[in-house]
Amino acid sequence: MQVIKWSIVALAVSAATLQMASASQQADSKGFIEDSTFNILNRTFYFNRDFRNGGSNGAGTNQFKPASQRKGYREELAHGIMTFYESGFTQGTVGFGVDAYGFLGLKLDSGGGRTGTFLLPVEDDGEPGDAYGESGGVLKLRVSNTTLKFGEKQVENPVVATGDARLLPQTATGIFLNSDEIENLNIDAGHITSMNEFGSTNSDGELQIQYAGDVGNTVDWVGGSYTATDALSFSLFASEVEDTWHRYYGNANYNIPLGDMRALNFDFNIYRTLDDGKALVGDINNTTWSLASKYAFGAHALTLAFQKVNSDTGFDYIGFNAIYLANSVQYSDFNAPREESWQLRYDLDLANYGVPGLSLMARYIRGDNIDGTKADPLSGFFDPAANNEKHWERDLEAKYVVQNGYAKDLSLRVRHAVHRGSSNQIDGDVNEVRVILEYPLSVL
Repeated sequence: MQVIKWSIVALAVSAATLQMASASQQADSKGFIEDSTFNILNRTFYFNRDFRNGGSNGAGTNQFKPASQRKGYREELAHGIMTFYESGFTQGTVGFGVDAYGFLGLKLDSGGGRTGTFLLPVEDDGEPGDAYGESGGVLKLRVSNTTLKFGEKQVENPVVATGDARLLPQTATGIFLNSDEIENLNIDAGHITSMNEFGSTNSDGELQIQYAGDVGNTVDWVGGSYTATDALSFSLFASEVEDTWHRYYGNANYNIPLGDMRALNFDFNIYRTLDDGKALVGDINNTTWSLASKYAFGAHALTLAFQKVNSDTGFDYIGFNAIYLANSVQYSDFNAPREESWQLRYDLDLANYGVPGLSLMARYIRGDNIDGTKADPLSGFFDPAANNEKHWERDLEAKYVVQNGYAKDLSLRVRHAVHRGSSNQIDGDVNEVRVILEYPLSVL
């Protein structure tokens, strides 16, 4: 799919030359220093994962599968300090700037027998490191409403996404383009060559794939999101992982206001994936989709979702969050070969009951019809004994955000998950607790 690579270049050139009637972000630039921001995020993270049957150590992720840690439990406590500096752009037709970040992770409690949460790096002797850090950034230029960045940053889109689900975020290195030249249309394109893992300071690591082994050395993508009305939006993306697969993604989101603090929302996601080039993770002919319907009424919301994998090979993905499917939840992705899954979720905002900032969530997901016997052995989903497998997950979450005072925006989140599966289901039986305390500070 060389067309994706050339599309990135074409978008940059066309956006820079296209004359639009909409206001220009670059024309409104106040300057490199004047538009700068500097923010600090403090995060304290407690993570406990208990493998009840000593089976697979789940979440399906390849990076979470050291054989020595497939039994027992993992438990660590750490504190992270993340700093983010974003300059403004120099004035003129073409604006220049820089973004930079610095991350520091500190061990608070851990041990050689409890590592593997990916909050902290593990040294050669099997013991967790006391501290680790990394820094990086991008050079950026802007023309009109189009920005091009070169360097290392966090990425978030449906086909390539770094993660922020541990102590310090993942990042990716490459070229990134974002354009808002056309009203209500956002264009996102890029080319990356490396990613870093959680708990790692290695900025030039291999691309992270969640279930299979090694993939190609580069990922390219191009896509866009269009807001048709206040109630209706669409997204379309195409991507290519070198010698591995090419993938297409579509989304439609429709919100229906019903009045009197009531609304109905429908969210549809679909991925189409085909093997490419050397097919490093095997033959792929995969269509995976989900449909979620959410009914909000006052302080309450009920969500019902269905997800389906139409393939003998499960749904794999690059990065940690590049799976915009309804039933990819705290522990499992419910994305095994031929799997069908249902979800029921309830949300409660207690602001209406006199406790602003406090919210609660509960959900239950059940998947069945899993058949790993026909999967390609290179895919990471093959299991000759996994026929007609099933599993379920129950998640509970409470979050409180301080609303005012010196501790304004301080948040505490407690997440609890229970997962149980049949004997040959890949994710195994797990109990998990996460406690996350965050305190953001805006310096500039």
